[in-house]
Amino acid sequence: MNLAFWKRNKDDQPRKRKSAVREWLDAAVFAIIAATLIRTFIFEAYTIPTPSMEKTLLVNDFLFVSKISYGPRIPNTPLAVPFTHHTLPFTKYTKAYSEAVEWPYRRLPGFTRVKRNDVVVFNFPEGDTVALEQQDQSYYGLVRSLGRDAVWESYHVTSRPVDKRENYIKRCVAESGDTLSLRDGVVFVNGQQAPIPPESERRYTVQTSNGDPLNPDRLDDMDISGAENTLSAGLFLYNLTPGNVLDIKKTFPTVKDVQPYFSGEQSVFPYDTAHYHWTEENFGPLYIPKKGATVKLDSTNIAIYDRVIRVYEGNTLEAKNGQFYINNKPADSYTFKMNYYWMMGDNRNNSLDSRYWGFVPEDHVVGKAWLIWMSYGRGSIRWSRLFRTIK
Repeated sequence: MNLAFWKRNKDDQPRKRKSAVREWLDAAVFAIIAATLIRTFIFEAYTIPTPSMEKTLLVNDFLFVSKISYGPRIPNTPLAVPFTHHTLPFTKYTKAYSEAVEWPYRRLPGFTRVKRNDVVVFNFPEGDTVALEQQDQSYYGLVRSLGRDAVWESYHVTSRPVDKRENYIKRCVAESGDTLSLRDGVVFVNGQQAPIPPESERRYTVQTSNGDPLNPDRLDDMDISGAENTLSAGLFLYNLTPGNVLDIKKTFPTVKDVQPYFSGEQSVFPYDTAHYHWTEENFGPLYIPKKGATVKLDSTNIAIYDRVIRVYEGNTLEAKNGQFYINNKPADSYTFKMNYYWMMGDNRNNSLDSRYWGFVPEDHVVGKAWLIWMSYGRGSIRWSRLFRTIK
């Protein structure tokens, strides 16, 4: 393969034939460059590691993530080992990138913008993680029992550039400029109930007349997991989709009642219990920051926008004698420099999402989940899921 095909042979002499090794080397270099450009600017493969998006996306679904949909990001760290994310293969902590060159956030034009109900891949916003996505459930439980800050210290190792932080996948339920709230687990955006994804899961209590749990073999045939917990005699906790609720009522004569389950946990964003008694099921109203919009700052909302001002947008923020100072200047308001989004998993009771760490900045957005190209579970390929577009 001649990578210098455009050069003329001035003497019109026959070119010396390259060796087979040189041909293969040229082909490999070309393939690496082409694949890297495709992965960086067009689409990238991604694997679902946790059940936080079930049943919309299942563990071991293999996706293509479109980067041209929202416009590809120019890498923050362009010097990196090809086909790696943040660490070298077969190592835990060896970096696969260099910070000798770091570029500011820039994004090329895309075909669309992040919209409500899009399934989005993004870099985990709250600092840095070490395989945190694989520990979604354990982190989720620790946050609820110990509080975010205590758990965060145990997971924090070092600060990685934005484009080298762990990839997460959730559904955008509110975009910049929206006002979001949750009432008994139902999402409302700008005062209107948001669409419920048909394959989304949440916990329900199922009461049976004979006091026994539902037959696990029949549940398995219906692709429903067994009871998560026994709440009391004849009352069981199941993770169900809206369709599952109708199915078990028809299938099991012993089912007396099915109701959504509310846990009432309070360890949620912005972790300011003096001003906000929000829970994972009842939350807000909360304004999602929009580029160019201005909010008034006071003691009641500073916990909400503190991280946006300091970390995501790179300012200093101090409070002295009842006055806020941004970049050492008195301030009673703030104008946002970026758009932000609110992301939640479709498996609402088993998802570490914006309810626990807040907003996702636009510079953290990787791309739009587009297509399931492979899926396997229980030791076999899930043929019905192949080449399905993601909604």
